[in-house]
Amino acid sequence: METAMFDGLRLAHWRADPRPDGILVLTLDRADQNVNALSRAVLDELESMVERIALELPKGVVIISGKAAGFIPGADIKGFGDIAAKGQTEDWIRHGQLVFQKLAELRCPTVAAIHGHCMGGGTEISLACRYRIASNDEKTRIGLPEVKLGIYPGWGGSVRAPRLLGAPAAMDLMLTGRSLSASAARAIGLVDKVVAPAVLLDEAVKLAQRGTTRPFKQRFLAWATNTGPGRALLAPQIAKQVARKARKEHYPAPFALIETWRRSGGLPVHAALKAEAKSVVKLAATPTAHNLVRVFFLMDRLKSLGGKDHGISKVHVIGAGVMGGDIAAWCALRGFEVTLQDREMKYIQPALDRAAKLFEKKVKDEAKRAATSARLKADVEGTGVADADLVIEAIFENLEAKQALFAKVEETLKPGAILVSNTSSIPLTDLRAGRKDPARFAGLHYFNPVALMPLVEIVRHDGLDAETERRLAAFCKAIDKLPVPVAGTPGFLVNRILAPYMQEAIVAFSEGIPGPVIDKVALKFGMPMGPIELVDTVGLDVAASVGKIMADFHGQPLPDAFKVEDGKRGKKDGQGLYKWENGRAVKPEVPKDYQAPEDLEDRLILPLLNEAVSCLHDGVVSDADLLDAGVIFGTGFAPFRGGPIQHIKAVGADKLKARLDTLHTRYGARFKPRAGWDAL
Repeated sequence: METAMFDGLRLAHWRADPRPDGILVLTLDRADQNVNALSRAVLDELESMVERIALELPKGVVIISGKAAGFIPGADIKGFGDIAAKGQTEDWIRHGQLVFQKLAELRCPTVAAIHGHCMGGGTEISLACRYRIASNDEKTRIGLPEVKLGIYPGWGGSVRAPRLLGAPAAMDLMLTGRSLSASAARAIGLVDKVVAPAVLLDEAVKLAQRGTTRPFKQRFLAWATNTGPGRALLAPQIAKQVARKARKEHYPAPFALIETWRRSGGLPVHAALKAEAKSVVKLAATPTAHNLVRVFFLMDRLKSLGGKDHGISKVHVIGAGVMGGDIAAWCALRGFEVTLQDREMKYIQPALDRAAKLFEKKVKDEAKRAATSARLKADVEGTGVADADLVIEAIFENLEAKQALFAKVEETLKPGAILVSNTSSIPLTDLRAGRKDPARFAGLHYFNPVALMPLVEIVRHDGLDAETERRLAAFCKAIDKLPVPVAGTPGFLVNRILAPYMQEAIVAFSEGIPGPVIDKVALKFGMPMGPIELVDTVGLDVAASVGKIMADFHGQPLPDAFKVEDGKRGKKDGQGLYKWENGRAVKPEVPKDYQAPEDLEDRLILPLLNEAVSCLHDGVVSDADLLDAGVIFGTGFAPFRGGPIQHIKAVGADKLKARLDTLHTRYGARFKPRAGWDAL
């Protein structure tokens, strides 16, 4: 029954249930969506209810979700664009702050009962409550990830979190954007109690009735780190740590958060909220925020490509090298039964050892870890092929060897099973020749290291069945990877775009430009790693073989600089373009008076952009958005720039093409603008 307190209120998204013990339970169950994203209508209803509650106080209020999926994933990002376009960002932020402040000012105990995802605005609503309780379900994750969208918590989160948790823990949460399990959230004081999902509501009611006192250490830390001297001491230290990972000119949000807290962290709440809103509104208008929101939607698009139904439960991987072994381990980690095949057990064992380390890192519960390990089985004979729904070939890059292997696999492959190759460069038309069931044959190209790289290229050919492609996309989603469908031309998308960038870096290095200088220029542009370090990481031998394929494809010679010496292939040998010690590059000192050539950034970045334009023109992907998504998630290309094509549009295609023409005249044919520039 609805309480008389809310007579006349039309509630579409909230239910208000008064209990006989005087506790009022507010259940959020957004009517038009399967998750509780915070929209204007949801906030308006909450505001109306809180205003009524303030006039007729119950003994306590519990806020809980009516969705099985979780608590609140945050603000409705889909509405962001409209709000910004109408110039209503400041109004939207101030409105959210106002509603949550009214909740915070209620003179009765308030409890947020959290189960499942609780992100962004969801965490901010919980911070506006007096207490927080969370379920110990592994799906329960609590975080403030706004920094990933180029802003920071703007509905009071950046004001309340430091005052509750102390500045170090609060800043870590907001600056990394990471999410915490219920127990990790309890350890830092973000939640007061962790209970089983079945008793979440009952225990939330008890918390509202009895309250709780936070440990003295937490309360002291929360006070001490927010004093004037505390902020003056901590702010520069935190900013210095952030600067090691992000540049202020690329990612202004973390630095704005630290500075706003330093200046206004000691003010009364209303004044601090005003400072928060002013700063976040300014950030929301930056190109970085626009591009990061765009990247968020690109990720969403890739996740939705195949739907859920993939019909795959057993996976067989052939080739237990670094790629094959790590693909097998990742599939087992994500719940699939996996058999791993190689010529002898001595080739499989190192892959199983690496898998054990991965499982130890990712699966904390010992019983679950044992079950995960049991899903990955060595299979020297290859008997797993007959049962497999998906067979992944991951042997060395040789057309004849792969063809022979496919013919052998097809002898026992069951009807309806999918056969894929993890080739990084061999055209799919060559691999497809002679396949018994080409409609169910494709490329599934993973990137190294498999556990860290989110992208997988689904490589097409003209005989591929659309249903096979859809199932592969759904499988990628099931193993927590982002699929991008690409044409089966040499290098596909990512390697084709990276090859000229890496090639130019090697040419510049061979001319005597110091490696650290080349790397620094790329990092300044926003690449995640310098190209010289990248070449050494993937291996000079691999870079040379992909480079040769791409040079042949474009009808150009491979530069002489690609000389690969035995024992000097890069990180794996401890020596390449750099010396490597303990897995880190030892970069030589650059003379203080060394001046980098003024066209070095153009020489590195323009070949990459040129190839991106060429890929779009050649139809390697179906549209510019997919290209940008593939290059961001496959290479780490400066996310704040929104992808190569977005960057070209922002700078101006004419300007960049003119700079390419200059390099073409200066250095030769490798800089000739490819077809497709004029269309942009």
